[in-house]
Amino acid sequence: MTSVTDRSPDDTDAPEQPPWRDRELPLHDRVEALLSAMTLEEKVAQLGSVWIDTTGPDGGGSAAESAPLPDVFTVSTTADVDEQLRGGVGHLTRVFGTGPISVAEGVQRLRSWQQRVVEGNRLGIPAIAHEECLTGFATFGATAYPTPLAWAATFDVDLVREMAGAIGRDLRAVGVHQGLSPVLDVVRDYRWGRVEETLGEDPYLVGQLGAAYVRGLENAGVIATLKHFAGYAASRAARNHAPVSIGPRELADVILPPFETALREGGARSVMNSYTDVDGVPVAADTAFLRELLRDQWGFTGTVVSDYWSVPFLVSMHRVAEDEGAAGVVALRAWWRCVRVSTWSCRRRVATATSWSRTSAPARWTRHWSTTRCGGCCGRSSNSGSSTAARSSRPGHPTSTWTAPTTGGSRAPSPNARSCCWPTPTTSCR
Repeated sequence: MTSVTDRSPDDTDAPEQPPWRDRELPLHDRVEALLSAMTLEEKVAQLGSVWIDTTGPDGGGSAAESAPLPDVFTVSTTADVDEQLRGGVGHLTRVFGTGPISVAEGVQRLRSWQQRVVEGNRLGIPAIAHEECLTGFATFGATAYPTPLAWAATFDVDLVREMAGAIGRDLRAVGVHQGLSPVLDVVRDYRWGRVEETLGEDPYLVGQLGAAYVRGLENAGVIATLKHFAGYAASRAARNHAPVSIGPRELADVILPPFETALREGGARSVMNSYTDVDGVPVAADTAFLRELLRDQWGFTGTVVSDYWSVPFLVSMHRVAEDEGAAGVVALRAWWRCVRVSTWSCRRRVATATSWSRTSAPARWTRHWSTTRCGGCCGRSSNSGSSTAARSSRPGHPTSTWTAPTTGGSRAPSPNARSCCWPTPTTSCR
């Protein structure tokens, strides 16, 4: 028998390396091993985004001066940062672009916060850092390029790809993983307030230049994010966030082609949903858009990210969910694979709501895609008590019916909350 003193260094009782850290294994196997080791709360934490105010020392400054809705989205003290990074987080929001800090300061802060993220969760998972980059890396001192309307005027695919490649290299050099561009909203009503972010009114041109931008960013190793999917610039009277009333032909011929082109030809790995509702359905909770069209028909395998307020807006603007936790679950069921639930409080409530929905989900107002069976959004059959509330001729939207709740603990939706799939039992955050 070999004694302890006779053992070679290879015979020590060192802890075995977890399989997700084994670089010899295929990436898919490492991901599956990591997911199997994560708790529900840890998975939900990876959906979250933290926006840290950078206008003061160590991130502590006046949030009101640096980001919209600061009481919801930003944290500005060291204690708040440590609390929100504890347990892991999916995204770090605009470390460089929130306040006028130098690139060197941004690099130092990103490195410091990534270290806190890794040390704050038991599995050592870092966060994705994302930034705005439509006309260049949106940080103090970076190169600013012409607006997308100017790109469109050139009709020069190669030039747009070259510009996006330079932007991507800037992002990659400082540790940014994802860029929130390009904007593929086709704009026909120039009263809309974000026209300068668009490539204009021709869907073919928007698609070709959008795909070129995506190729430049992706070739530099940065995830391109298509936005705002879909119909954001087609709102009534060109009012920002207003509902979209559009027919199936115009949707198919004008609004959707640029996104499909940028996915198929550009290879974008992320799509951002829009704030608006289309034909009465909030896009952030629309299974027909985000699962049936985007994933099932187009074969998209990347991530859907929420525009910053799109999940909370399911409560405050669209009124199809009773609180942020319910909104997160509704959105999660529509997206299937997703990242960046908008707020910290929402992320925590999603974990609670998801756990609760496994065992005690009361019957709620549920949108059924047909009169006989729910088409995948909640998997339940409709009953004889359902009554038709809204109908859609949009592709992928069969006749919609409401099924009234049959047990206590539920409430009727508000008058403009016409279409939403309330949370039903779920088995995974994946």
